[in-house]
Amino acid sequence: MSLSLLRRRQALIFYSNLDALQIFYTKPNSVSSVFKTVQNPCSRSPQLDNSFRVLQPCALFSTQSSKYPEYEMPSVTWGVVQGKREKLVNRVIICDYLKSLGIIPDELEDLELPSTVEVMRGRVEFLQKLGLTIDDINEYPLMLGCSVRKNIIPVLGYLEKIGISRPKLGEFIKSYPQVLHASVVVELMPVIKFLRGLDVEKQDMGYVLQKYPQLLGFKPEGTISTSVGYLVSIGVNPRDIGPMVTQFPFLLGMRVGTMIKPLIDYLLSLGLPKLIVARMLEKRPYILGYDLEETVKPNVDCLTSFGITKKSLPSVIAQYPQIIGLPLKAKLSSQQYFFNLKLKIDPEGFAQVIEHMPQIVSLNQHVIMKPISFLLARGIPSEDVAKMVVKCPQLVALPVLLMKNSYYFYKTEMGRPLKELVDFPEYFTYSLESRIKPRYQRLQSKGIRCSLNWFLNCSDQRFEERLEGDCIEPERVGPSFFLGGKLELPGFEVISDEEDESDGEEVLYRRTVSL
Repeated sequence: MSLSLLRRRQALIFYSNLDALQIFYTKPNSVSSVFKTVQNPCSRSPQLDNSFRVLQPCALFSTQSSKYPEYEMPSVTWGVVQGKREKLVNRVIICDYLKSLGIIPDELEDLELPSTVEVMRGRVEFLQKLGLTIDDINEYPLMLGCSVRKNIIPVLGYLEKIGISRPKLGEFIKSYPQVLHASVVVELMPVIKFLRGLDVEKQDMGYVLQKYPQLLGFKPEGTISTSVGYLVSIGVNPRDIGPMVTQFPFLLGMRVGTMIKPLIDYLLSLGLPKLIVARMLEKRPYILGYDLEETVKPNVDCLTSFGITKKSLPSVIAQYPQIIGLPLKAKLSSQQYFFNLKLKIDPEGFAQVIEHMPQIVSLNQHVIMKPISFLLARGIPSEDVAKMVVKCPQLVALPVLLMKNSYYFYKTEMGRPLKELVDFPEYFTYSLESRIKPRYQRLQSKGIRCSLNWFLNCSDQRFEERLEGDCIEPERVGPSFFLGGKLELPGFEVISDEEDESDGEEVLYRRTVSL
């Protein structure tokens, strides 16, 4: 083969490839016709097939039907190659367009913008269809750098898949627009997988993320793991971490050294046992959100200023953990004035009321007066009513109907004087049908005469033992806290933080406080 013939064949192959490429770059609308031609095995050439393989994914993606038919897809320009001058001109045109809408494009200077104003218009209109306003876009204009097809659509689809309903996607984006830049596979999926590993229920995932959207921006191996590990180390049951996160997901974003540990250490310094603190956090994880310096410490000082003893502080906080996060000074001042004016209870008696039932600081005064009025209407002197409330503050939270039934049985069936009710006001707190009546009938059948406290303030098993006994044993007091993190229960050994949690933890929680 001569040299001239070889050069002639190379030139023929070069021009045939050039014609095929020009078909794609000069006539984008005829992609489908070229696709049909290429599929014909008689007319396929290797060079043309290689060119088509490069362009085929773009052509297919631009023509396939969207999974979100209600979203209007923006137009896309293919194969536009711009020089430096053309880019500058188009940037000026796009910025002028954004300014005409009221969008401030100053933060977009270092951002790569679309090649045409039509593409940018499609992005703006798409975001507006989600419910975002111009003001929302101005709050985070970097969202205009996200491609609708490559960024926004995949992220929205995944958010909807994990439980965020479509009507709430706009609000979610307003709360955390940075999610539009995230990779579904690399950044979002690992966070969701980690939350599922913490026993956050699948149906609760959307609720958790709507409460704390920024959670999607954390790394599972960072702050999240550290917070969970510390809570488990102080005694929080790992199985309760999921419900805690569902109720208060913000705990996963709290730093242990600056937020969680200082609060826990302060509560322990007040005399609260570590296991009690752990149980408090399991039931009320939002306690971790209370500011230590601005809220918790001032509230503890407020309690002591109203007469609560340091010895009683652990019991008060354990019974009503929310008390360390309330606007406490105003509430205590109001309730103390009310108790002094209406119930004739002095500040010292009011302090005893708070020690026995701290929930009273949040109880409506109208509710308090209903049982008080009932007792006064039964002929009990106001001084005795005050003594009853100080001894058993739970009276002010009882339904009047239940008190009426118990009082009627006391007067008609038991026939005892009012003085015994004044001495033992806890009588009204026991169930008439399940405890008072059955036990009183047992006493009657055996001909035993005893105090209300003796036959009511004990378990069923203890009551049976007392009926079989030869003498009436002395009455015992309830559980008490001690400074230093230990809790003593009558009839039990002192339980400390170092003891095994299998049995002691259950007894400790069940017999001391109701969280």
